[in-house]
Amino acid sequence: MTVSLTTPLAKLLTNRRRVSALKGLGLVTCADALTYYPFRVTDPVPLRAVREGRIGEPMAFAGVVRDVRVMQMNARRGYRVQAMVDDSAFAAQRHVPGSVTALVFFSYKQQYVNWLSARLHAGTSVVVCGTPSEYDGMPQFTHPEVLTVPPTPTASQESARGLRFDADSIDDALRRVCRPRPVYHANSRISSEHIHDSIVTVLRALAAGDDDEAELSTAQYGAAAQSTQSGTYGTTGTTAISPERAEPQESAPSLSRASSLSPAPDGIETSPKIPTAALRCAIPDILPESVREACGLMHRAEAFLAIHEPDSVDSFRQALHTLRYEEAFISQTAVLQEREQARKAETFPCTDGDMRETFIDSLPFTLTGGQASVIDDIVQDMGRDYPMQRLLQGEVGSGKTVVALVAMLQAVGSGYQAVLVAPTQVLAEQHAETIGGMVSKAGLDIPVTLVTGGMKLAARRKALAAAASGEPGIIIATHAAFSRTFQAPNLALAVIDEQHRFGVEQRETLLQRGEKIPHLLVMTATPIPRTAAMTWFGSLDLSWLTELPGGRKPIRTFVIPEADGPTMANMFRHIRRRIDAGERAYIVCARIDEDESDDQAGQDAELFEEPDDASGSGDGTGGSSSAQPKPPLHAVSEIAARLEALPQFQGVRFATLTGRDDDATKQQVMADFAAGVTPVLVATTVIEVGVDVPQASCIVIFDADRFGLSQLHQLRGRVGRGGTDSWAFLVSRAEPGSIAEQRLAVIQGSLDGAEIAQADLELRGAGDVLGDAQSGGKSGLKLLRVVKDAKMIADARARAEQVLADDPGLDHEVQLAGAVLDFTRGNESHLISS
Repeated sequence: MTVSLTTPLAKLLTNRRRVSALKGLGLVTCADALTYYPFRVTDPVPLRAVREGRIGEPMAFAGVVRDVRVMQMNARRGYRVQAMVDDSAFAAQRHVPGSVTALVFFSYKQQYVNWLSARLHAGTSVVVCGTPSEYDGMPQFTHPEVLTVPPTPTASQESARGLRFDADSIDDALRRVCRPRPVYHANSRISSEHIHDSIVTVLRALAAGDDDEAELSTAQYGAAAQSTQSGTYGTTGTTAISPERAEPQESAPSLSRASSLSPAPDGIETSPKIPTAALRCAIPDILPESVREACGLMHRAEAFLAIHEPDSVDSFRQALHTLRYEEAFISQTAVLQEREQARKAETFPCTDGDMRETFIDSLPFTLTGGQASVIDDIVQDMGRDYPMQRLLQGEVGSGKTVVALVAMLQAVGSGYQAVLVAPTQVLAEQHAETIGGMVSKAGLDIPVTLVTGGMKLAARRKALAAAASGEPGIIIATHAAFSRTFQAPNLALAVIDEQHRFGVEQRETLLQRGEKIPHLLVMTATPIPRTAAMTWFGSLDLSWLTELPGGRKPIRTFVIPEADGPTMANMFRHIRRRIDAGERAYIVCARIDEDESDDQAGQDAELFEEPDDASGSGDGTGGSSSAQPKPPLHAVSEIAARLEALPQFQGVRFATLTGRDDDATKQQVMADFAAGVTPVLVATTVIEVGVDVPQASCIVIFDADRFGLSQLHQLRGRVGRGGTDSWAFLVSRAEPGSIAEQRLAVIQGSLDGAEIAQADLELRGAGDVLGDAQSGGKSGLKLLRVVKDAKMIADARARAEQVLADDPGLDHEVQLAGAVLDFTRGNESHLISS
């Protein structure tokens, strides 16, 4: 059987522990391994004689082993192997005096110690790559990479007769140890070095093609790994091992990567360069050849080889660019096909606009220019015989609900049904009350039906029956709209509010129940940069509402250091004055109570964690061990008790609201807050979406430095909705000069959601803003950056349009068609519901 991209790693790697560790990273097949990309590449290692070495800086040199000693350690079980290496000949070439240094290895496996001491016997010529440290006033290298080389040309010839070495010459060995190394995200079970070894094994097996040859290589690897996988402790590369651990992680090989392919202790087989031509046969290209040549890109096989086994930093960057463009091309081809497929579906043309015009004429205000423009686009879309698919992004308070109601009236006026799906029952009930009132004031006799999971059985059955009748009307629903009991046979329009809170499968369930596909209007107030929207929502037509209705005043935002007692006191006095003036205040916390962990709190709040080590060690061992732990997040119960005890709030009633409260409690709390019975509401982020209390003028967000900027912007939009002056206070415990402080400065200085979202993308990465798919798992996009690669995405989209114009079914691009299908299956949520 031939080795292919679908071959399981378990068939290639005989080390079961490593296979299990790789599976924990989501790497099961050869394709998974090749697309587990390094996040950086090391700089080339400089050549230096021992006397030129600098403590703590990597270096490489050549020398001869003068002496090897094996010492049993008394303080703890195990052995210490020390090889003394003389670099006189190498140093003379660099015109510096020679020196002797120690190579030190630790192990508690006798077999490994015997093999190592035999390999490094006196007189062996070696090339050493490592980081020097100082011990007893002498330089030493702990667990360096070591390549053995033949001492003479004759010995090189003898290697063919069974005496084998890591490299044919010192120059060859130096080139290999000095070239850049890829660094992967690792964990406590497997090191970056071992991830790299496994991926190189996959590349070799694919190039070899034949399973028998691949199995031979992995069997040899397994013998060496078995002798070392749990045999060493100390620091090796990027991995630390403790002898006290019951199941120690794998240690990086003490000798070269080539040694991992050799049986121990007989010898080490030279590791030849992977043949590119053979690799091309096993790894077909996905990009059309015309596109690859026009863009000057590498073949996919060459790109995999250059990113995992780079000859230079430049080749690594070229490979990165190639694979990034491949992702852009596949994703854009997918969204363009999705868009074209949607236009082949049959829908309900909605052409009667009398109700729409009646409603607009009844409004006590004039629509903004943005609202009027978006409504014109929607009316035009809904008049076609194929379904509308439009994303409406609007700033908080920009009037999206009015636009959605106009669209629903266009459907109802044409004799059909329309449904608005809200993410929470509180918001659904609020929409039902608001829309029902607006329709009634316009003099329109239209039924507005509320369907939620929290309704009493009799009321819910009545609402479901009204929807199932097919009579023209507006339906306001929660997740209940996705249940099998919900039927709306004449559904012409589905409006999804805050679409990022619903899954793709749910949306598809709603849209594909009838014989015809309803029009779709997706709304979001979560700021998405235009470049990101073009990438992730490319199958939808895009509309933006950036103009706020008349009378809305800008929200004044202040960052308050929590340690600044006087400023905190002034803030609370200000809030009390606003309450005495008849206004309301929100107090937001990330946790419900003090017993809740920060991880549990993070399930509701979009929490940001600044890395302890900004540079990133890349070895999976975490950040700096000296980093201070972050203080626990403030909780609703804690803050409510503290504020009620403050003199500034004497006589003021407080209420609390969290996701744990039942629906009846939530309704009562919001009603009391709106009425002023409890003018201060201490809540979690459940108030983030849709809560509309015009009298609310102040919001205080504790631990603001731990929230995402988009969520802070959403929360800030809960105030100032009644046209009064409004304030947002971001209480922070961020360290001066930290990334968290920079992020808060962004939101303090801007009210533009798209600008804030772009800054969030640049400071945090797309994975944090658009979902966690880019961090790994089954994501099809692992390298593409929606902001920095905007020009690449636009170019890929244009070229994909041309390819699809010439070959709509991709009949002549089989590999591309397969990649697009895989991407769509695993990443549809990125296209339309991220």
